[in-house]
Amino acid sequence: MNKKKRHWLCNVLIVLTLFICIFAFVIHYKNWHKIEEGELKILSGIYYQRISISEIDSIKFVDKLPEMERSNGFSWEAKEKGIFKDSLTQTKVYVFVDDLRQQKIRLVHGDSLKVFINFKDSLETQKVYEVLKEELLAKLKNPN
Repeated sequence: MNKKKRHWLCNVLIVLTLFICIFAFVIHYKNWHKIEEGELKILSGIYYQRISISEIDSIKFVDKLPEMERSNGFSWEAKEKGIFKDSLTQTKVYVFVDDLRQQKIRLVHGDSLKVFINFKDSLETQKVYEVLKEELLAKLKNPN
């Protein structure tokens, strides 16, 4: 029996492909967020939003997403992520939803840009909502 060895380049390509697939899964697995220096930063895979808290017009909890058309993004099980178009106003809507069954934070900033956010852990969603609400109230009290 003659066994041929695989070329080293094939082995490198296989390992590189596996690494890229695992990396893509990890960065899409959940919403990564950070609130610092007056900004909310949200990352989920290739989708990234940087929202200045001073530009937030309104914030509230909603139970379900409105009717939208997907421009770019994906849905998988209870996840919904990407850039959508509001079917009524034809404006861009950024969706970072880890669990469609839970409440979502609806942010409106820059007059009409909407962002829907939630996390797998409902307590984390509640915590982010409270922090943003406090920052928004502080902004209203001190408009400097």
